[in-house]
Amino acid sequence: MVVEDSAVIREFLVHVLGSAPGIQVVGTANDGEEAVEAVQRLKPDLVTMDIHMPRIDGLEATRRIMETYPVPIVIVSGASDSEVNLMFQATEAGAVAFVPRPTGFGHPTHEATTGELIKTVKLMSEIKVIRRWPRRPVATNACPSPQVSLRMPQKFKVVAIGSSTGGPSVLQTILAGLPKDFNVPILIVQHMTPDFIKGFIDWLSLTSVLPIRLAVHGENIQPGYVYVAADDAHMEIKRGGRITLTRAPPENGLRPSVSHLFRSVAEAFGNEAVAGLLTGMGRDGANELKLLKDKGAATFAQDKDSSVVHGMAGEAIKLNAATWVLPPERIAPLLARLVNPEQRNASDEHA
Repeated sequence: MVVEDSAVIREFLVHVLGSAPGIQVVGTANDGEEAVEAVQRLKPDLVTMDIHMPRIDGLEATRRIMETYPVPIVIVSGASDSEVNLMFQATEAGAVAFVPRPTGFGHPTHEATTGELIKTVKLMSEIKVIRRWPRRPVATNACPSPQVSLRMPQKFKVVAIGSSTGGPSVLQTILAGLPKDFNVPILIVQHMTPDFIKGFIDWLSLTSVLPIRLAVHGENIQPGYVYVAADDAHMEIKRGGRITLTRAPPENGLRPSVSHLFRSVAEAFGNEAVAGLLTGMGRDGANELKLLKDKGAATFAQDKDSSVVHGMAGEAIKLNAATWVLPPERIAPLLARLVNPEQRNASDEHA
């Protein structure tokens, strides 16, 4: 089902999607209020959702749909700074992905952008989503922190995290839960549509006390900073903590690749690293998380129940690559204890 308030754009999207093999457009809606009603009546496999609409916007419509009749929702909208921020808010509400609105017929990027939309719709339609209950404040001590063995190295020097589909909201939860005195650098590879990384960083920065920045070639990582891989470049870390960005061939069909980052972390830091895989399709980073664990690093994976797609993390769990398997709200407390030897020792003494 296509939700779009502009008649011209709505007809364009219906034509693009309806012309693709394997896709049938079962209905449309002109605004968010119509969308909420139509989803329950038409029961589509997937909804494409605009952001700016009258009566109820795409953000609120996404939230209501996920609370009443959950269905995979892909945000399809423009890429202005304000819309990018709203797209990430929509992932908090339950949207599984977002893509820029395809360019028109005759535009040099028309084929590429329509292809991205069609591919995303087909992939996301396979996802099994769950009902989202209205959000309530969560007590900070609601989830007990996992115990950490004293056999772990006394000091960790870096944290590396890989994620894909459904990852932005999980990363937001993790980074928002870390304390201001978290004194280890964090490296992140998030698979994302090109040109959204800056908006992603700005959105994460709204809820995190740690400074978050786009990784820059040649810079040295600093304690307490978060570095996010750039578009279309692998991020690797050298001994001594220097970031290198490279245009080496894609791995697992991806650039940046989690596998590429994790291998460099294993080489540069070995058992002084913490690494984890979150929700996402495929198996990018799974073998390399096992490599890190075999070297003595602390490793974790997101659990199945909280994952939009239990691909990357699930593959790592099958390989026994994760020391801990946790929901998002328990990952930040784990990281805080791992990087703080005093907290780690205290938790063990009381275990």
